[in-house]
Order: sequence, then structure tokens, then C-alpha cells
Amino acid sequence: MRAILVSPLGFLIGISLGALGGGGSILAVPVLVYAAGQTPKQATASSLILVAATSLLGIAPHWKARHVRLVPGLLFSLAGVAASLLGSTLNERADQNLLLLAFSVLILIAAAAMARSLHRHRTEPQPELGNTPDSQPTAVTVDTATVIKVILAGSVVGILTGFFGVGGGFVIVPALILALGFTMPEAIGTSLLVIVINSIVALSSRLDGGNIDWAVIIPFGIASLSGVLVGGRMARREDPDKLQRWFIVLLFAVAVYTAIRSAIALT
Repeated sequence: MRAILVSPLGFLIGISLGALGGGGSILAVPVLVYAAGQTPKQATASSLILVAATSLLGIAPHWKARHVRLVPGLLFSLAGVAASLLGSTLNERADQNLLLLAFSVLILIAAAAMARSLHRHRTEPQPELGNTPDSQPTAVTVDTATVIKVILAGSVVGILTGFFGVGGGFVIVPALILALGFTMPEAIGTSLLVIVINSIVALSSRLDGGNIDWAVIIPFGIASLSGVLVGGRMARREDPDKLQRWFIVLLFAVAVYTAIRSAIALT
């Protein structure tokens, strides 16, 4: 019953994912903890399922626009497999309140990254997905420096996914641009592929740990996926910059609330 009552929050998270193209899933963990009553470890496992499902749903238009680089995405994911499993192991051993406190810091970092992206978008507007003609994929130069960058970035993303149960798109997108020279549409589309793979890898080590509560995940996930569809239509009607500004404010508020609650519990 509590899972059904909290499903509207899942719908709102889905709307943010559909309207903004990412970032909303980072709110799943605090919502599942403080509203659905899950433990932090259950919430991070549930979040992995939601992240994988919503990313898989969201990848379709990017694939159709030929913005998903399959081979580089697979290699980037492969670089983070060990780190993702390590992150899952650390999650199982971490103090739950300390995990939430660290998660609040992660939310602040994500909010800051979105704020920088918003500022860059306002000063250097990027072409919208689907409004530009298809072009040849960006050529990737394979050298020692590039391999090192991909391994480091893939490992960071793997740790984030395994430990916190988040996609880490705010790390993947700039990493693909800086390390492999991808365009923004290519980086966004390929990041969804990386998120799906990393989430599945991290989840594989938790399936037999008693952290999967399907009674919560199923109604919450259905509501979230429905919200993605509504958010996608909203993105075509509303000013995306305005939506993102409000979402950044919400992220900061959730981060502060989570930090206070977890800090009090620790003391």
C-alpha cells in the first residue's frame, strides 16, 4: 500500500527524466528511502532497475537518429565493469547513514554539473536532437592517452553506478566529449547505452542479496515510465531552460534534506 501511495513521486521522477533527458533518477534513492520506507541498500538496488529501464526506454530516439556509438559505448562500459562490481561490494559493507550522507554530496555535484551545463547551453546553444541532418560518426583516435582516459572515466562511472545506484550520466557525457571527441548528441545517446550496461552489471551482484523489493519497484517503475512519456511531450511545449532551473533547485533542496537526516542519524 505504501508503494502504491508513493508511486506519484515515481511519476514525477519520470517526468523529469522525459522533460530533461536525464538526471531525474538521482532522486529515486532519497524518495525510496524517505517516502517508500526502503533501506538505503534496498533503495540503491531498486534505483538500478529503474535507471536501466528508463535509460533503455530513452535510448530509442537517439538510436533512430544514429547518435548511439555502439562499439565505443561497449568499450567504455567494459572499462567500468570491475569498478561497478567493486562499488556494489562497497555498498553492501557501508554504513547506511554514511551512504546517504555521501549520496547527498553526489546530488550536489550533479546539481552543480547541471547548472554549468545550463549556463553553457545559454551562451553556446546546442542543436536539438533530430533537428539536424545525420552526419558521419565522429572518428575516434586510439592512442595511449585516449585509452587511459577511457579506463579512468569508465572506472569512475562504474563506482558511482555500483555504490550509489545511479546512472552517472553527468560524468559519462563530458567524459565521452573530452576523451573521445564526441559531439553532444553522440555523447548523450551513447551515455544511455553505457548506463544500461553498467546498471545491469551492478545489479547482477545484488539479485540474491535480499535487496530487491518487487512490491515497491513494480508500481513505482510503472509510474516512472509513464512519467517519462508525459515528460517527453512536456519538453516539446515548455522552455527546457526553465524546467532545468527548477529541477536544479529541487536537487539542492533534496540534497540538504538528505544530508541533515543522515547526519542526525549518524550522531
